[in-house]
Amino acid sequence: MNTGRTILSQLMDFVSKYEFDKCVNKYNGNYRVKTFTCWEQFIVMSFAQLTNRESLRDIESCLDAISSKMYHSGVKSKVRKSTLADANEKRDWRIYAEFAQLLIQEAKRLYKDDNSFSIEIDEIAYALDSSTIDLCLSLFPWAKFRKNKGAVKMHTQIDLRGSIPTFIEITDGKVHDVNILDLLILEPGAFYIMDRAYLDFERLYHMHQCLSYFVIRQKHNFNYRRLYSRKVSKALGFKCDQTIMLTGVYTSKKYPEKLRRIKYYDKSINKTLVFITNNFKYDAEIIAKLYKERWKIELFFKWIKQHLRIKKFFGTSLNAVYTQIWTAVSIYLLIAIIKKRLKLKQELYTILQILSICIFEKVPINQLFENENYKNKATVNYNQLKMFDL
Repeated sequence: MNTGRTILSQLMDFVSKYEFDKCVNKYNGNYRVKTFTCWEQFIVMSFAQLTNRESLRDIESCLDAISSKMYHSGVKSKVRKSTLADANEKRDWRIYAEFAQLLIQEAKRLYKDDNSFSIEIDEIAYALDSSTIDLCLSLFPWAKFRKNKGAVKMHTQIDLRGSIPTFIEITDGKVHDVNILDLLILEPGAFYIMDRAYLDFERLYHMHQCLSYFVIRQKHNFNYRRLYSRKVSKALGFKCDQTIMLTGVYTSKKYPEKLRRIKYYDKSINKTLVFITNNFKYDAEIIAKLYKERWKIELFFKWIKQHLRIKKFFGTSLNAVYTQIWTAVSIYLLIAIIKKRLKLKQELYTILQILSICIFEKVPINQLFENENYKNKATVNYNQLKMFDL
């Protein structure tokens, strides 16, 4: 007798089925579907991500062994690898992309007042970068990158207050990072922390006109004229803090206003870094600390590649690959949402590992993360009223 709900079923309670169905209806995801709906596909793909399944055959074998538990987790039809392959191949990946955007908004709201961001500034700070996922060109001919190599790029912007992605765009490997600046909805007063791959003065000037701030690494082929310098602390590793004007034939037209150039020696990596910014309000030390916080996005890419399945794929089509990546992003966001809602102290990695081995346990989900020993009371569900307590 089923005396409780599985952890997987409880996890899905943190997901709005109503909003998911709206995304499905927008792209006719369940058109002429009698069994194995988009919702069931999402649950199965979430199971594959949470338990790190290797292949479609692996998923099918595992689900066959626990078919009754999958029924009580929301998957009412038997899952075959051909059925899941067809669903990943044919059902529009934008269903899962738009649903992930809803989870992003929920996570942003929960992490709005997160205190993991140690720099004392009034403005919001974002880090922008991309990660390349290598693919075999013969198996993924649509994933253009180089002559003999295929890849997709995951362009991501994260909120540095809680390491939560606020913008994700997936493209083939040939799309240059700087083009993503055209897709961003810029927030006035916000900081955008970027590596030098995003150095394009025309786009940076547009950012400046939108009243946004940027902090970016300088390239070597860089022509400028120094107007004046500020005092800097040599003891902290700063070499200079200058106000400059661009002098290049084209760059001076693309960015006709003043810029700030800060040169800093970082002892921890034994490297000299040069930053360009349009912010003249904060000290050079704050600007350097902001750029150092950019490494949170590198940690995000490392985490999602190590602990979720986005380097090996269950299908070879663009639709199957994008569906799997967006499902992985949704699981990352779901774990982050659970951490905040349940007020868990564990790291995201620890939460994921605990969930992966307890996914079909029938205990309250918050009990998984309690350190105290506990015993579950055996309860019986009665279909009729009891006259006596024996």
